[in-house]
Amino acid sequence: MKHKIALITGSTSGIGLGIAEAFAAKGYNIIFNGLEENGSEIARKVAGQHQVDFLFSGANMLQPEALREMVAQGTEKFGSIDVLINNAGIQHVAAIEDFPEEKWNAIIGINLTAAFHLTKAVWPNMKAQKFGRIINIASAHGLFASEFKSAYVAAKHGIVGFTKTAALEGAPYNITANAICPGYVKTPLVEKQIADQAKAHNLPENEVVKKVILAKQAVKDFVPVSTIAELALFLASENATTLTGAALPVDGGWSAQ
Repeated sequence: MKHKIALITGSTSGIGLGIAEAFAAKGYNIIFNGLEENGSEIARKVAGQHQVDFLFSGANMLQPEALREMVAQGTEKFGSIDVLINNAGIQHVAAIEDFPEEKWNAIIGINLTAAFHLTKAVWPNMKAQKFGRIINIASAHGLFASEFKSAYVAAKHGIVGFTKTAALEGAPYNITANAICPGYVKTPLVEKQIADQAKAHNLPENEVVKKVILAKQAVKDFVPVSTIAELALFLASENATTLTGAALPVDGGWSAQ
């Protein structure tokens, strides 16, 4: 049975690495992506552990040509890309009047525009093979806003809207598109936010997790990466053919309030 191919951006750390490990464990060949200096070593280790093939690309999410080249290399090596998981993201916390314009542009570019370029690049092949799974890692901030996160909230709301459009256009070709909207996951991105939020809210760091980070979640705990990875596996499966255009909260009850 042919191995399916998953391209996962930002897959050498955090949520993306957890997703890559879960997909490799299920026999997917993986196209890894990340900017870590040891990214290729991380990819090789995961692939070797699960005896799957892999490709590593250090493509920068702000460089459309590099993204198209990553897709071209993956397609040349494996013949197709069955699953695209747009996971790479960055964050910056500041009030609107203090928000650096270069940070705004980078957050929109990495968290939203890159997903468009990659989806566009894999689309023709997915249409031709009559199968494709687009999974966008959005955020609870794709459904709700928080202060001091204007660019991130804008980007994540945008990715939810883009997901819905892709779902409609992909439906005739058995291409589904869904967004996973996690609450807070303890990743390097969130760990950095603890310090940033402490500064923004003028609180000690040891109080930020309870009073700010998890304040809106009914379940006062970080969302496990494994939960997101397992949901992504289901969305990538044949069983999820009619589940498309959804923004699925995995947020500890945040969206129930």
